[in-house]
Amino acid sequence: MKKLDRLILKSFLGPLLLTFTLSVFVLLMQFVWKYIDDLVGKGLDFSVIAELLLYASATFVPMALPIAVLFASIMTMGNFGEKYELVAMKAGGVSLVRIMMPLTIVAVLLTGMAFYFANNVMPAAMFKYRTTLYDITQKKPAVNIRPSQYYSEIEGYVIRANDKEDDDRTLRDIIIYDHSKGMDQTNIIVADRGVMQSTPDSKYLIFTLYDGYTYSEDAVGENAVRRPFTRVGFNEQEMTFDISSFAFSRSSDDLFAGNYRMMNVVQLDTAVSRLQRTLDQQCVNYTASITDRMRAFRAYRDMADSISVAAMPIQTVMERCDSATRQRIVERAASYAKDLKEQVHVYSDMLHGDKEFINRHHIEWQRKYTLSVACLLLFLIGAPFGSIVRKGGLGLPLVASVAFFVVYYVVGMISEKMVREGAAGPIGMWYSTFAFIPIGLFLTLQATTDSALFDAASWGKFFRRLFRHRTPSASGGENGSPVVRDLSDGANM
Repeated sequence: MKKLDRLILKSFLGPLLLTFTLSVFVLLMQFVWKYIDDLVGKGLDFSVIAELLLYASATFVPMALPIAVLFASIMTMGNFGEKYELVAMKAGGVSLVRIMMPLTIVAVLLTGMAFYFANNVMPAAMFKYRTTLYDITQKKPAVNIRPSQYYSEIEGYVIRANDKEDDDRTLRDIIIYDHSKGMDQTNIIVADRGVMQSTPDSKYLIFTLYDGYTYSEDAVGENAVRRPFTRVGFNEQEMTFDISSFAFSRSSDDLFAGNYRMMNVVQLDTAVSRLQRTLDQQCVNYTASITDRMRAFRAYRDMADSISVAAMPIQTVMERCDSATRQRIVERAASYAKDLKEQVHVYSDMLHGDKEFINRHHIEWQRKYTLSVACLLLFLIGAPFGSIVRKGGLGLPLVASVAFFVVYYVVGMISEKMVREGAAGPIGMWYSTFAFIPIGLFLTLQATTDSALFDAASWGKFFRRLFRHRTPSASGGENGSPVVRDLSDGANM
């Protein structure tokens, strides 16, 4: 049996690693496509981009692993069935449960590894991923002045050049609009040629201009009347621009500290307990505030002039007041009621937002378990399915695994939204698991009994047998009984 187990494991691990790598790669390409505008054109070092992609790949592992297990199990058992190796094993007295035993052990180990990764590795990887991505998105694009385009990334300046030489440093027909001293005092610099170079620390850009003029316009100040517009020519002029904000800098580690996606199970439990206590205290404070506002309605009693209204019902007060006083009482009561209603809506929205934030912690806590259990669950669906359809290769296993996982993912997303909005408790994160458990049990039962569930020939026989039973009633005599002909009369004729 050891040779058989090695054969089964060898047939399973190859597609597992291949599918896992492809799944991570596809998810990573989706990430790159989403943030391509933030990565390109900023002069980032390759090490920074590689670091970001590594951390992003680590966050995709919990989702890619169930897909890989599902595809590999369908492909492995389908290959065994298509090549009649599964029939040979059963003919040798090996049951399907025993054949699946080494794969089941691997699936259980992968489930444990997935939970450890989701609980310990992924929070740290998510933290590094979010921090690095934030630093990259905050970095300004690299200084890249293109011909015949206005460049305004340097604060206080707008630069335009009609031509740019091949050395990527020399510009021709340059115009620089200088707003660094405010919009009331604008300088326009025109030069025939200019050369750009940055300092070794990349904090400053030195722009050397040749053969040009500086036009100054002063709309305010003491020179606004005497010299509102001046022109100064130059043969060579050097300008220095501060580009320190263009450099890539690391943010503090405290930037994303406390984010629920970067916590393990223990930290999530602590955070939920703390947030729930805060929410309960807020409910008490809001209730007391609303109660105090409602007591203010009794202020209408102070508006009844020279009437003893102590402990007097409002109807009696209204009857004893004149029309003007009664109108003031109604308007003031309406104003209090409107203010109170708005306050109730504000408190309700605040409590709803706080509750949703707590629900997100519950979702993250449950997700660490659901994605881990999905490895074992999808294996218990994929292996029986592959042994029933008996089709290997890449075609049917790929289509089937994608279909199963899409349904599982869609149900999971719907249930997650229900939990986030409070329509279901934290147990709602397991709805997709609960929905797939009967499917796995059904497929396992059909596979162990050698059912021809997906055999087209067996379904054809079933429908032919079904229609054959209905044919006599359609062509028979009364009450559906068949017509019996007397063949002797036909013979005499």
